[in-house]
Amino acid sequence: MKNRDFYYWEAKRRGYRSRASFKLLQINDRFYIIRPGYRVLDLGASPGGWSQVALKLVGEEGMVIGVDVKPIKVSGVKFVRGNVYDEDIVQRIMRYTDYVDVVISDMAPNISGVASWDHARSVDLAERALFIAEKMLRERGHLLVKVFQGDMLEGFRRKCKKRFELVKVHKPRASNRASPEVYVVCKRFKLSSTP
Repeated sequence: MKNRDFYYWEAKRRGYRSRASFKLLQINDRFYIIRPGYRVLDLGASPGGWSQVALKLVGEEGMVIGVDVKPIKVSGVKFVRGNVYDEDIVQRIMRYTDYVDVVISDMAPNISGVASWDHARSVDLAERALFIAEKMLRERGHLLVKVFQGDMLEGFRRKCKKRFELVKVHKPRASNRASPEVYVVCKRFKLSSTP
């Protein structure tokens, strides 16, 4: 609780929309997936904390596109209102750009309280993020996606390994230690590989 409170108040102090901002900052400090000038696609962007951080990391030469069913208002972020499962979502994203350097996803299912069910739905969301990444990423681009721990995590990790040169499962300090969430960090997309 004390750890969570620190990040909550620190987010307020720095003007971030959520404490989740620190998760992205800490992951990027370690894995360096977002760089100045990059084009970043933020799936499940509401309330905008990750988009805020991504915008600072890419700078004026970069671009951040947020996708969510709930609108976000972060100055400088291009927004697509929609569900990641919408059939035309990739086409709508492509109105802004025909490729991105990084896809990030902090999406999580509504928690039911049944761990196995929540885990399975989180993996399904992660697989949808991977699907969109396969359509949008440039060669050697990166993917960062949240997943709840469970027996399907290893299968998802193996699926990512077929498409990326480096895949790591990581839990940043800003994550609640009791939370089942981890982040799958995928670097250097292999554009020519077969799924």
